[in-house]
Amino acid sequence: MRYFHVVAPALVLALAATGCSAIGGDSASDQPASKRVVLVTHESFVLPKKLQKQFEEESGYDLVIRASGDAGTLTNKLVLTKDDPLGDVSFGVDNTFASRALDEGVFASYDATLPAGADQYRLPGDDDHDLTPIDDANVCVNVDDTWFDAHHLAPPAGLDDLTKPAYDGLFVTPGAATSSPGMAFLLATIAKYGDDWPDYWQRLMENGTKLDAGWSDAYEVDFTQGGGKGDRPIVLSYDSSPAFTVDGDTSTTSALLDTCFRQVEYAGVLAGAENPDGAEAFIDFLLSHDVQAALPDSMYVFPVDSSVDLPAEWARFAKQPTDPLEVAPADIAEHRDEWLREWSDITSR
Repeated sequence: MRYFHVVAPALVLALAATGCSAIGGDSASDQPASKRVVLVTHESFVLPKKLQKQFEEESGYDLVIRASGDAGTLTNKLVLTKDDPLGDVSFGVDNTFASRALDEGVFASYDATLPAGADQYRLPGDDDHDLTPIDDANVCVNVDDTWFDAHHLAPPAGLDDLTKPAYDGLFVTPGAATSSPGMAFLLATIAKYGDDWPDYWQRLMENGTKLDAGWSDAYEVDFTQGGGKGDRPIVLSYDSSPAFTVDGDTSTTSALLDTCFRQVEYAGVLAGAENPDGAEAFIDFLLSHDVQAALPDSMYVFPVDSSVDLPAEWARFAKQPTDPLEVAPADIAEHRDEWLREWSDITSR
């Protein structure tokens, strides 16, 4: 789900393959439940080893990490195993999938003490505080400024421009059915165009838009700034992406802040957890200043703690939108399947 996991491929592949963290490994599962905390998360979760060790030393628990695909796959697994949970605590369910998890009773209530500024990221309708906000980022259309300069063409300014003939064949995005950023982009168009979103998508596809399975294919392969000699200078990525394309004193890419859809990632105690106390301790640790300060460099997301200083390049180049596009979680829960069916019909023609 998350941006730039290529920075730590060995760790991510290890988590995906083994389903557990390097600390403790499978042997940790043989320990008493009261001595370990099992975290169920998505495959892009990366917490620096020194912070994992810090949690273990401070809490007295051994941390076991089990990776379960992207945010959508993670949510599905949590729902399917809610009567026999896979662990004690989960991180990575985001606001595009959270309402389904709440409706299914996946999480238990835990009203964690939030750091400064984090209250604004609470999930609307989560009155029992089943989910705790940990980080946020915005899915946005990004452009290769150097490509547009070289071709003497003004880059698109917003979603409307992506359907104009000048940008025919220049945009690539991960699909909504196979990617959480892709789903966020679909929701951005629904927030922008309301009931007219199918017409927008029809025009978008007729203008040569390419759909990829995931963010990595779109950004790293097809995008002209992705390192894979791609030929598409417009891509769906994140508001943090320009901080990773810095050349000298400037960034070679820009995020179009009027196209952004906010994603917030949450942590929650799994209902029926063997070690709910340990789960709560881990959520508190995720909210700690040390972890919040590590999020930009480790998972390329913004901390919810407003007191944390961002890395210098983030402060300069990772600009966030002031008014991101949003769809109410209740509307997502009610219409997600319907929207995806209609989107699939349009994009498969």
